[in-house]
Amino acid sequence: MTEAIEPVAQAATFFFHPSIAYLAVGLILVLPWKWEWRHWRWLLLVPPAIAIYSVVRMSFGGNAECMASLHYLGQTLNFGRVDKLAIIFAHVFAIQSLIGFIYAFHVRERAQHVAAMLYVAGGFGCVFAGDFLTLFVFWELMSVGSTLLIWLRRNPKATAAGFRYFMFHIFGGLFLLAGLLLRYKALNTFAFTAIDPASAQYYDYLILLGFCVNAAVIPLHAWLPDAYPEASITGAVFMSAFTTKTAVYVLARGFAGFEILAVMGVVMALWGVAYATIENNARRILSYHIVSQVGYMVAGIGIGTAMTVDGACAHAYAHILYKGLLFMGAGCLLYATGTAKLTELGGLVKKLPWVMLCYMVAAVSISGLPLFNGFVSKNITINGAAEAHRTWLALGMEIAAVGTFLSVGIKLPYFAFWSKSSNPIEVKPIPANMYVAMGIAAFLCFFTGVYPEYLYRLLPFEIDYAPYTPWKVLQASLLLGFTGLGFYLCRKVIVPKAKLNLDFDYLYRLVGRAFLWLVSRPVAIIDSVWSEVYKTVGLRLLLFMGLATSVFDVKGIDTVVDGAAYSTKFVGDGAARGQTGRLQDYLAAAILIGLAIFAAFWFLK
Repeated sequence: MTEAIEPVAQAATFFFHPSIAYLAVGLILVLPWKWEWRHWRWLLLVPPAIAIYSVVRMSFGGNAECMASLHYLGQTLNFGRVDKLAIIFAHVFAIQSLIGFIYAFHVRERAQHVAAMLYVAGGFGCVFAGDFLTLFVFWELMSVGSTLLIWLRRNPKATAAGFRYFMFHIFGGLFLLAGLLLRYKALNTFAFTAIDPASAQYYDYLILLGFCVNAAVIPLHAWLPDAYPEASITGAVFMSAFTTKTAVYVLARGFAGFEILAVMGVVMALWGVAYATIENNARRILSYHIVSQVGYMVAGIGIGTAMTVDGACAHAYAHILYKGLLFMGAGCLLYATGTAKLTELGGLVKKLPWVMLCYMVAAVSISGLPLFNGFVSKNITINGAAEAHRTWLALGMEIAAVGTFLSVGIKLPYFAFWSKSSNPIEVKPIPANMYVAMGIAAFLCFFTGVYPEYLYRLLPFEIDYAPYTPWKVLQASLLLGFTGLGFYLCRKVIVPKAKLNLDFDYLYRLVGRAFLWLVSRPVAIIDSVWSEVYKTVGLRLLLFMGLATSVFDVKGIDTVVDGAAYSTKFVGDGAARGQTGRLQDYLAAAILIGLAIFAAFWFLK
């Protein structure tokens, strides 16, 4: 029997699930109300405001294993696990959702806002989930909402990319589902708790594989640069913040200290920047940098010390802010010019100066320039790796930082804003709300950079890290300075080219072609041979069996059935003729029957 969600009493702790607000407004927008756009759009700001209030109130309380639960079909679903790990992700999710809905304030299509509401609700649900069943429900809700954000761009490329994206996430969801069910069979619990790497079982690795799909771990990452550039302008801003960072959260929650994550995280960091450097589409460049920056977080979780996990959480917080701002800047380019390809852009610094300024704030943030949030977050993980004597991992992340500044901090803005365009570009006016959203995000990138204690207080573990030491500032400045010099010297070599660079999707295409060849060649030959065998042997056998069945039906079944029918008819006719209606006939019949019985008895005796 289903029971209502009831808060669990705990002193000085407040809990209201933010997902309720997003789902409620999403439902209101779905209903056929005859409201004008200028009126209902203000509803978009209500859920983020409630979420911010709720999360801030929660942050003043203590930890709680279960603040809200639902008993259903013999299971207790935990919707409200509140601790510092959940709070830091919920905190930035709430802020980014407000920025995202401000950025989308001009969009008149309700469907886009409904999809975003579902998507954000799913993210919050995953953060506060205390068991795998609850996590799985909200995990799949995120997949549905994000797929809709891609499809709602409403063009053939977006439709195809959305299908590929959804299929990939179904693949990951099935691994997650299989793992949690097998884990329940083995342990008789759905509780979502930390897993010890030394005692991890096969079902734990199935769950890990499902999480790694959403985290875009190499080689399960190709869906991200394939789908994000095809999403709607505002949809991509939401998607840059939630899917991979929710995966980072669940990895930090359950799989800290897994060595495979440490190694693959650094591979992600290097792989992402390598492909971003050669890309042409601005949103595809930024998509590859999601892979790269999430790599820092995955590596920190894999190393598993308190400092590196703190670094992963801090960098996730900073990344959501600056990556959202980067996608907002690229979205403005797409909105104003109709394209995000660098080969078709250029000379926009005078036409879109505020877009350029906000974009550059995000660009220097992701690059780790002092005074911006990437500097105070990224280096925690790198220094933590060095302190844990993981020198090669720390070096790999430092090298990736060079590629980040080269591609996002210099190449993209240079060819979009400062290089000369081969053709005149007409620019469409950008709505004021998009500038407001970018301004808020830019301020937060700067604020958390100059006041890192605001961010460090939210971290799950106590941290003793001073980002602004002379050596760290000098090191970052030298790294970025020499990267800039390298770009200047090679600016004519790394000119973007109008082509699509295939990643692991090349492997997927090979697999697809191999399957097509298998179907069209060997399987087709087998099918042809089987068809001939069927015609010569199978068909004749079936005809013989049909003839035998017909004979059996006529000689066997019909004989028995018809004989019984004829016998019944004969007895019935005789009985009918015996019914004369005269008493003397019945008396005579009775006497004859009696004499017959007496005679039979006499002779048998």
